[in-house]
Amino acid sequence: MTRTRTAMLAALTLVAGASGTALAAHSASAGAAAAACTVDYKVQNDWGSGFTAAVTVTNNGAATSSWSLGWTYAGSQKVTNSWNAKVSQSGAAVTAANESYNGTLATGGSASFGFQGTYSGSNAIPATFTLNGVTCNVDGGPTDPTDPTDPTDPTGPSGRVDNPYAGAKGYVNPEWSAKAAAEPGGSRIANQPTGVWLDRIAAINGVNGGMGLRDHLDEALKQKGSGELYVQLVIYNLPGRDCSALASNGELGPTEIDKYKTQYIDPIAAILADPKYASLRIVTTVEIDSLPNLVTNVSGRPTAVPNCDVMKANGNYQKGVGYALNKLGDIGNVYNYIDAGHHGWLGWDDNFGPSADMFKTAATTEGATLSDVHGFIVNTANYSALKEDHFKITDSVNGTSVRQSKWVDWNRYTDELSYAQAMRDKLVSIGFDSKIGMLIDTSRNGWGGTQRPTGPGATTNVDTYVNGGRYDRRIHLGNWCNQSGAGLGERPRANPEPGIDAYVWMKPPGESDGASKEIPNNEGKGFDRMCDPTYTGNARNGNSMSGALPDAPLSGKWFSAQFQELMKNAYPPLS
Repeated sequence: MTRTRTAMLAALTLVAGASGTALAAHSASAGAAAAACTVDYKVQNDWGSGFTAAVTVTNNGAATSSWSLGWTYAGSQKVTNSWNAKVSQSGAAVTAANESYNGTLATGGSASFGFQGTYSGSNAIPATFTLNGVTCNVDGGPTDPTDPTDPTDPTGPSGRVDNPYAGAKGYVNPEWSAKAAAEPGGSRIANQPTGVWLDRIAAINGVNGGMGLRDHLDEALKQKGSGELYVQLVIYNLPGRDCSALASNGELGPTEIDKYKTQYIDPIAAILADPKYASLRIVTTVEIDSLPNLVTNVSGRPTAVPNCDVMKANGNYQKGVGYALNKLGDIGNVYNYIDAGHHGWLGWDDNFGPSADMFKTAATTEGATLSDVHGFIVNTANYSALKEDHFKITDSVNGTSVRQSKWVDWNRYTDELSYAQAMRDKLVSIGFDSKIGMLIDTSRNGWGGTQRPTGPGATTNVDTYVNGGRYDRRIHLGNWCNQSGAGLGERPRANPEPGIDAYVWMKPPGESDGASKEIPNNEGKGFDRMCDPTYTGNARNGNSMSGALPDAPLSGKWFSAQFQELMKNAYPPLS
C-alpha cells in the first residue's frame, strides 16, 4: 500500500440460508430473511498484481467459542500474510480461523481480520462463504449491497492520503488535557493534540481505571464531528526495550518476542481494524529509540551496553518492529511512522547511514514491506532545537570549522530540521517511497525565555561562537532526561517545511522522562543516573553533568515542575 495508491473499495454482504448446527437457520421469503450469519468482504487496496482485504463476520445465531471462515477463489488469488486470524490456503480454498483473543462470537457479535494477497488476471470477490461449516448465502434481500438505499452497506475506510495531518484536526487526549488545565496557566495549551502512549500490555485496556485504546478511539469519534481527525498512538513495548536507558526499560524480557506479538501487537491491530474506527486517521509511531541502539550502543563502540549486544544478537528489535509494521500497516486508515532518533544521536557519519540501513532491515522483516512505512519521526521525547539560526555547519571561525566545536563535535547537523530532511533523502535513496514524510516532535525543544540568544556568539574561537549563539541550552547533546531550562516548541501543525508532514507533540508535555531516584514499580522501569541531577555523566554525554530537573517521578508520570518549566521557556512564547 503506497502513499499514492487510491483505495479501490469493493463490498459483498452475504447472509445464511442453509441449515446447520453451529448457527441457526431461518426460513423466510427473500428480502425478509433473518440471516444466521453475515460476512462483509472488502477489497481495500488493489494495485493490479496484489491487494489487501478486510473481512468482518457477524454471528446472528447461537454463541460460539471459536470460529472458522472458509471460501474458495475463482481466480489465481494467493494469501501471503494476515492479521487477527490464522489464514491458510490449499489450492483455491482458504480458511481463516480465530486467534486466541478473538474466538468468542456471541449472538450478534462480530470478528474482523484482514490479509494481503497476490493475483494475476481478475480479482473476483468470492461467491460464497462458510462459517463453522454453515454456508452463508446471498438472499438478495434488504442487505443486498447493490441496493443504493441499503443502510447496512459497509462504507470502509476512506482512501489513504499523502499526509494524514493535512486538513485534519488532532485528537486531544482528555486525560492529559485535564492535567494540563489543572496547572496554573495550563489552559493555554490544554487543547493541543498529543500522543497516546501504549507503553505496556495493560495500557491497551486502560491502567488503574484510566482510558484504554478503545476509549480513546471512541472519544476521537466524538471529537471528529463531520471533519477529518487524526489520532496519534505510540507503539512502545519491544522485548528488552531501550537497552541503553534504564528509565525507559519495559515489561518484556529480551526473549519475549512471541508475547509482544500475541499479547500486545495483535490486540492493538484487532481494535484498530474495527470498521467502527475506519473514518479516523490513525498515526502510529513505532517503537521509540530501540533500533538506533543496535548501531550506536553495541560492542566496538565506546558507548557499548551489554543489553544492547543481547538485542542485536537475538534480532528481536527488528522482528518486533517488522511485525508491528506488517500487522498495523495493512489496516487501511493506519499510517506508520518509524522512530529515527535525533541529530544529536545519529547525525555522525558512522551512525547516519548504518541507522538508515537498520530501519530498512526492520521494515522488511516478519512480512513487513517498505510500503508499510508512511514516514519517520525524529526528536521524539527529546530536546534538540528545531532550527539553529545563528550558526551553520559550513561556518568557520579563524579557520576552524563549526564541526570542530565541542558542542557540534564533528556532527553533520546542527538541528532537527536539517537532520530530518537529510534522513528523509537518505531513506528514499535506499528504497523507501519517494513520498514518505517526516514528523518532528517539538513538544520540548523551544528553548525560549530569557536565556534565548538573539544573535551569534563571539568570534573569539569556534566554541564561543557556537555556545553564545545556540538555542539548545543543554550541557551536552547527549542529555535526554527532564532537561532544565527546556521549553515548549512549535505548536503542532501540518506541512511546515518541505518533506515534513507535521510538527507534533508526541511526548505529552509534563510527562516525566524518568525518576530522579530509584522508585520501586511494577512497570519494569529502572533508575537511570542520567535522570539524577547530581550525576556527573558517562561516555554517551561526554562525562558531563546530566542537566536533569530534581524530584522527578517515574517516566510517563505527571511532573508538575517540568510542565511549568516548559511553559515558562516556551518558544514561540505563550500568550
